[in-house]
Amino acid sequence: MSAARRRGLTGVAAGVAMAVAAGAFAAPALAGASGGGHGGGHGDRHRATQKAMEAAVDANAPGVTAQVRDKHGTWNSAAGIGDLRRQSPRGAHDRYRVGSITKTFVSTVMLQLVAEGELSLDDKVGRWLPGVVEGNGHDGDAITVRQLLNHTSGIYDVLTDPGYQEKMFTEKFLEHRYDTWTPEQQVAIAMRHEPDFDPGKGWNYSNTNYILAGMIIKKVTGTSYAHEIRRRIIEPLGLDATSVPKTDPSLPQPSSRAYMKLKAPDARLHDVTELNPTMAGSSGGMISDADDLNRFYTALLRGRLLPKKQLAEMKTTVPQDPDKPEGDGYGLGLVSRETPCGTVLWGNGGDVQGSTSMTLVTERGGHALSANFNSLDGDLFAVRDAEFCGR
Repeated sequence: MSAARRRGLTGVAAGVAMAVAAGAFAAPALAGASGGGHGGGHGDRHRATQKAMEAAVDANAPGVTAQVRDKHGTWNSAAGIGDLRRQSPRGAHDRYRVGSITKTFVSTVMLQLVAEGELSLDDKVGRWLPGVVEGNGHDGDAITVRQLLNHTSGIYDVLTDPGYQEKMFTEKFLEHRYDTWTPEQQVAIAMRHEPDFDPGKGWNYSNTNYILAGMIIKKVTGTSYAHEIRRRIIEPLGLDATSVPKTDPSLPQPSSRAYMKLKAPDARLHDVTELNPTMAGSSGGMISDADDLNRFYTALLRGRLLPKKQLAEMKTTVPQDPDKPEGDGYGLGLVSRETPCGTVLWGNGGDVQGSTSMTLVTERGGHALSANFNSLDGDLFAVRDAEFCGR
């Protein structure tokens, strides 16, 4: 299990730690390059956050953007470089690929369908997708929808398939970045392997779970998960910077470039901004910005998107580390974390090629932080602790 999985900051690139190599990259000193903070004169309250952002920027993590929402208002800031070729700064209002933060949107749609009586969390996957989860010990008739959403299904993670990793995380990615992937293709790759454990007998992060969840949404509603997210969440909340792209490889403006070290002897940073989002799909293909993410998670935790019963189901967590049941918990597409100073936060994180993101919100939605680095490096936890603990 990768370090990314153990800490719960997981995304479509959760297995990237096994696929990228460390190495030097000649880049300018970035720690002092800051976009500054602004937001109605409240910057002093976030001085520690700004310092943490600036300290986290380096040759492997060129730039960071963040927004905080609290009782005092909204604070937006950035640090570092957004485009290494042009040496332009990271933008405080950048859009970016959010990786596995997508999973919270998908789970929200699933739970809305549960509330509407269209399906049950106890339904077997085989009921909705007969014959899809089969082979090498996988049995969709023994796995529930709930187990997909909280990663206790045992289904093999397509992202850990060696052939898939080679196309996603080595220099072969540059040849395959525009390939279109179907959910059926990705699930079929996962089915070539044995499950990680029997359903309900463990916890392991598997992007295949949410690829299947997207397929179930389509089976239940007759429309794509992307359509349902737009109809049920993006449009009602007015999330103007949020999109569920199909095959369009571009990032809408404003945005920065995205960088990643691909496994190679020189291990240099490559610009990986453009990619076909179907490689992530319903497990991590969405685009958003810090403002929209803070609004989404705040609305979610305040009960604007789900009835109380379904929100309680979403917040019912299982330990991500069986040896530390008191640690971070994973609910239904929603992560529970406790900061070093004891504050309990809810949200999710996401990694995708060239992007690592986090959104965390207090229990009642009164204090929210969203941040993104335009690479797979960058200490998001230092930014979190600075904002919620002042250090």
